[in-house]
Amino acid sequence: MSQQNDLAKAEMGNSAIACPKCGTSISITEALSADIKDHYRKEFQQIILKRNQEIKSLQSALEKDKEVLNQERKDLEAMVAKRVQVEKSALEQQIKQDLIHQNQLEMQDLRNQLIEKTQCIEKAQAYELELRKKTREIEEREKALELTLQRKFDVEKLRIQEETSHRILNDQQLKMAEKDKQLEDLRRQIETLKRKAEQGSQQAQGEVLEVELEAILRNLFPLDSIEPVAKGMQGGDIIHRVMGFSGQCVGTIIWETKRTKNWSDGWIEKLKADQRAITAEFAIIVTQTMPKEELNLALVDGVFVVDSQTLKGLAVTLRHQLIQLFQARAMAISKGEKLDFLYDYLTGTQFKQRIEAIVEAFQAMQMDLAKEKRAVQRIWAAREQQIEKVLISTAGMYGDFQGIVGNSLPIIPQLEL
Repeated sequence: MSQQNDLAKAEMGNSAIACPKCGTSISITEALSADIKDHYRKEFQQIILKRNQEIKSLQSALEKDKEVLNQERKDLEAMVAKRVQVEKSALEQQIKQDLIHQNQLEMQDLRNQLIEKTQCIEKAQAYELELRKKTREIEEREKALELTLQRKFDVEKLRIQEETSHRILNDQQLKMAEKDKQLEDLRRQIETLKRKAEQGSQQAQGEVLEVELEAILRNLFPLDSIEPVAKGMQGGDIIHRVMGFSGQCVGTIIWETKRTKNWSDGWIEKLKADQRAITAEFAIIVTQTMPKEELNLALVDGVFVVDSQTLKGLAVTLRHQLIQLFQARAMAISKGEKLDFLYDYLTGTQFKQRIEAIVEAFQAMQMDLAKEKRAVQRIWAAREQQIEKVLISTAGMYGDFQGIVGNSLPIIPQLEL
């Protein structure tokens, strides 16, 4: 510590001077430092004073700037508020105009839709009126056709009854006229006919049924094309092409005749194959033996099966359906409407009731024919017994004469062994 003081004094001694008046030692460094400090203090104070004045002037200018800025801000806010009000008014006006325009467009669109719907309703009403008119025309045609068919049925029934009566009368007269000369021949013919009826060829019986069917179809529909299929050729027995009022073919029916004692399911597949080969709308089997649990009319896998007593009604009905379908195709506007019309008619009660009415009418005719058949069979059986008695009596009388006269009596070959 003393060393440091000594060192400081040494340094001071080197930079100190003596006062000429009092001889006091004055450090040059301290004297200079005090002057410098005083100089710089004054200069610094002047600078600070100058700076304070500048700060005050700046603050005053800043206050003025703030007032100017506040005024400008107020002016700007007023300007912005006014501009916003103007823009808002313009925007509200534009929105109102847009809403009015949009409402006008929507109202115009609604008017157009209303006009279109009104036009559609008018078209639908016109179409409905036209459809009702055509429906009434079809119903009137159907009623007229039913009346015509009923008249034909009555005429045909009366004709069959008259023909049966005439045939029976002619047979009786013929038998009575020839009984004295051909008693034995008649007996043999009766036996031969019985044998043929019981053991006759199925092919021959089928040909007879086919010929009868062809004659019936030609008699019922003289304007249609009835084409028998040659033996050994595929395609059923008869191809029936239905001709419309304009002479155009409106549909095809394929017929197959069967005259056997037993029903066979194989007939259905064969006839369906023949039907597809010629593109026929309907396929019908006329058979003497119906499928199990069926009386006189059945639909088996798309093929109609009918007996000989009911085939006329079925033929007339199906032909009528083909003509109606052809007319419906001509009247329909689009394919969808054709299918809807056809589906509604075939699945409706009207078609079912018509088929049932026709079948019931033919069943009544069948019952009448069965009664007539039983009456004729009874008469034939009585005549057969009478002829048998005459034959026996004649043979006995011839034997008595031969026993009396002897060999001189003429020989009758029919009465010999």
